[in-house]
Amino acid sequence: MDPPPNPNGIHQSQLPPPQQPPPLHQSDADEEDENVKQLNECSSLYLSLQDCLVTTNRNWKSCQKEVQALKACNDRRNNRKGN
Repeated sequence: MDPPPNPNGIHQSQLPPPQQPPPLHQSDADEEDENVKQLNECSSLYLSLQDCLVTTNRNWKSCQKEVQALKACNDRRNNRKGN
C-alpha cells in the first residue's frame, strides 16, 4: 500500500532522493571567492575558521584558536607589505 500523498498531491515514492550537500569549501578558494585567493598563505587558516564556525553553529568563542591563527598570519602578511 502506497503512503498517502503529501499536501501537494505527490506520493513520497515520486519525490527525488535528497541531494547530498557538497563537501565544505569544495571550490571556495578555486573560483568563486577572489578574496579567499588574495589571502595567499592565510587562505587555509581562513577556511579552517569557516569550517569551525559551521561545525559550532557560528560560535565564535569556540573558534578562538582559528581566529587568532588567522589574525597572526594576516599581521605577518601586513608587516611584510609595509617593509
